[in-house]
Amino acid sequence: MDIAAPLESTPVSSNPPSATGSTSPTPDPADDVTPKKRKGRRRSTSHLKAVPETLALREQIRAAAETLAAPLATGEPFTKDELEQMARKLLAEMEQPEKFLGFTMVLLGNYYWKRQLLAVPFERRMLLLPHCLKHAEGCPADYDEFGLDCEKCGACSIADYKVRAEELGYKVLVAEGSPIVLKIIVEGYVDGIVGVACLNVLEKAIDKVLLAGVPSFAIPLHSGDCKNTSLDEAWVWEVLEKYEPLPEPPTTSYVPVMRAANSIFRDDFERLLPRTRSASPEKAASPLGKTEDVSYDWLANGGKRFRPFITLAAYDAVKGERSIRADEEHGDIAEFPDAVSRVAMAIEAFHKASLVHDDIQDDDLFRYGRETLHRSEGMGPAINIGDYLIGLGYRLIHGCGAEFGSEAACDILDSMSTAHLRLCDGQGAEMAWQNDPDWSLTPLDALQIYALKTSPAFEAALYAGLRLAGTTEKYREMVPAFCRQLGVGFQILNDLKDWRGDANNKLVAGQDALALRPTLLLAFALQGADDAGKRELQQIFESDENDHSRLTRLRSLFHASGAFQKADALVEKSRERAEALADDVEPEGLRRLMYFLVDTVLAEEEEPLPTAAVPLVTLPIVEPVGA
Repeated sequence: MDIAAPLESTPVSSNPPSATGSTSPTPDPADDVTPKKRKGRRRSTSHLKAVPETLALREQIRAAAETLAAPLATGEPFTKDELEQMARKLLAEMEQPEKFLGFTMVLLGNYYWKRQLLAVPFERRMLLLPHCLKHAEGCPADYDEFGLDCEKCGACSIADYKVRAEELGYKVLVAEGSPIVLKIIVEGYVDGIVGVACLNVLEKAIDKVLLAGVPSFAIPLHSGDCKNTSLDEAWVWEVLEKYEPLPEPPTTSYVPVMRAANSIFRDDFERLLPRTRSASPEKAASPLGKTEDVSYDWLANGGKRFRPFITLAAYDAVKGERSIRADEEHGDIAEFPDAVSRVAMAIEAFHKASLVHDDIQDDDLFRYGRETLHRSEGMGPAINIGDYLIGLGYRLIHGCGAEFGSEAACDILDSMSTAHLRLCDGQGAEMAWQNDPDWSLTPLDALQIYALKTSPAFEAALYAGLRLAGTTEKYREMVPAFCRQLGVGFQILNDLKDWRGDANNKLVAGQDALALRPTLLLAFALQGADDAGKRELQQIFESDENDHSRLTRLRSLFHASGAFQKADALVEKSRERAEALADDVEPEGLRRLMYFLVDTVLAEEEEPLPTAAVPLVTLPIVEPVGA
């Protein structure tokens, strides 16, 4: 039986159970123990992002950061926690206030990565500029799909940097926190970033590429008011025109594995998954070839490929991180056995199938910037295509048996089928609740649905990579418990992002909330409401008022109940529990990957909600199918 770690409001133990169930003593900080494990609750640093008012003080902190970072080993990237500790120590020694913490962390990161950034050829670098550097009044530039299209008018400093960078061969992107940055990196166009942004955006837009191991140098804006702001221009020129080859190997990076996950669907797709009924345009247009053709197109295009990345990275971690260590040149794509790549494809096939069916169930209009399949192809064909992708996934997994053995193939098939059933249980529970709402919904009810809907995909992807690399008995309890924390935290974050109107999620705040889903936020509101409050909540969802009015009322009730703060605190508990589970996992590469997954999947928002007390809530026990 797999039992989730509780999410009660108590500190995380400094000695969490290991993957084998044992307890490890807390290491003495004086000992050179590697790798460092994450201990204790992380404090939010979102409010500690003041930029020093004077150039003299900014230069003083910059020089101190450069001195401190110079001797740091470049073999492994440091964690955000380690970066924060170094920044706090530096500020204490300089007798500077804590409010400069975010600024100091950025500068320390700069000088850790600077030499590696300078070793990246100009044509493999990106210059990322914010639109707020332009003159707000009278700027003639328009926006295209990649951001601000400067016309080299010379009216502002953007033009100066942009023209010179393009002359050197940089890719230049003028956009605020655009998600296209990581996409450009993963697709193999860029290996280093020079970025200008306010401190809030630096954390949001550049954090993920730093976590992935992309050399970056960030120049903070003096203010975050997004209107005709300024910066220390000399800091841009410090790196913009310099190229210095680096004799030692670069820092370990997940970018080669990310690119491998992308390459499976871009460069190797037809070789790994040859067409049988749609090999020519004529066959693809035929009634017999159309299902395969549309299914392959749906599988090959769209999405971040994060689940295939997990499978590849888990396999690589147990095999000694050969793919992220072996190449000494930036920009390489990691190589994996074809059988491993096909299993990663299977993970994506199952995911894409679930999206086809989910879009039908929710009657969504668009996916990946184009019409959903049930709109473009019709309801019946879309259902059939989803079913086809499921069958395709199982066939891809079966094929790995020739290289890795039938036992490994059967174990992965069992894991995938179990994940599939749990996903259907969770999705079915949500639809059943929508059809017949139960206004006694509790937080535990919502968490159980979250655990079933979201966690199985992470678990299946992680387990597949580990099983292809060898036996998994020592991870038997850790993997489902870790992925439950990851999946539930991710789903809660998604609900919170809906209310923030996150551009990566929904453009209009609160739209998901009106879909009458059994969310944790609604459960918290119901839990804290009296009978009149519960009737008001029910009336909001059943009312034919306009959406703006309903959302305003709903937001007020959620705030009054503390739902946002409670949910945000539960996300932090998920982070803590997931990291505690990772702390004693071996080998080191797998532990590092698990920390990376926590940092990316459960990334902190740049403007966290106020902290609130967290009720005692335990993640549900999800019985394996057939138990």
